[in-house]
Amino acid sequence: MTQPELRFVNCLDSTGLHRMAYWEWAGPAPDAPVLVCAHGLSRQGRDFDALARALQHRYRVICPDVVGRGRSDWLRQPAGYQIPAYVADMVTLLARLDVDQVDWVGTSMGGLIGLGLASLPRPEGVASPIRRLVLNDVGPAIQYEALQRIGRYLGNAPQFASLAEGAGYLRSISEGFGPHTDEEWLALCEPLFREEDGPAGKTWKLRYDPAIAMPFGAVTPEIAAAGEAALWAAYDTLRCPTLLIRGAESDLLSAETARAMTQRGPGARLVELPGVGHAPTLIHADQVAIVRDFLGS
Repeated sequence: MTQPELRFVNCLDSTGLHRMAYWEWAGPAPDAPVLVCAHGLSRQGRDFDALARALQHRYRVICPDVVGRGRSDWLRQPAGYQIPAYVADMVTLLARLDVDQVDWVGTSMGGLIGLGLASLPRPEGVASPIRRLVLNDVGPAIQYEALQRIGRYLGNAPQFASLAEGAGYLRSISEGFGPHTDEEWLALCEPLFREEDGPAGKTWKLRYDPAIAMPFGAVTPEIAAAGEAALWAAYDTLRCPTLLIRGAESDLLSAETARAMTQRGPGARLVELPGVGHAPTLIHADQVAIVRDFLGS
């Protein structure tokens, strides 16, 4: 089975440099178009293995581990765990890849990073860095209650006696992902853990910095409202073809917001997935086909 190559790029933050990891799936040719797949808040780039394998015949697929997650460095200053900083890291990544434009699939936080990148002001005549945009269960208006739910578990740093125990824990807090077989769920979970030797034997720990939760502690309804206004302003500037995928039971992206996104900005094409909440994993054939067909249209 085809596997990606792990690579790194140095990025700048307020305290110096940090390394961002990314997983590269070789395309059909060196000059193949690039697809960037960006993951959700506490996930990592290997979430997109199934999608990358399905699109590898067409694209060079790049799946970054956003800083603080996966194989990327943890920031020395946790206040840097913010969308604008992630967007800056992606600008550096695109420079490393030596491409002017990419197609973008972003789940949750990864979608907001793509939105930020696509809306960057540019000189006259300079094309957007994003040619086509897929937003997976995320939009400018994010339900405040969902942010609180995520923040409650995000700052934890649990340890587990086995990979199976850790996968069970993630399943208990990820019901919105929808139904998966045990084999599918384990494949999604395994890259999220690192195995360590401790005084009591081996333990499994999650591959993310618990400090990524710190910015959540400062979010108030007023700050959330101001952020929403800024995101809508950014969304309204988009002109790239945009696909919006919504889990029909999502508690993060409301049906009302999804409908508004079809009428504003790029006029997103909306697909709703029954029996799924936040957020679709894009590993099942029907979900992969939705993304593949949009990118190829």
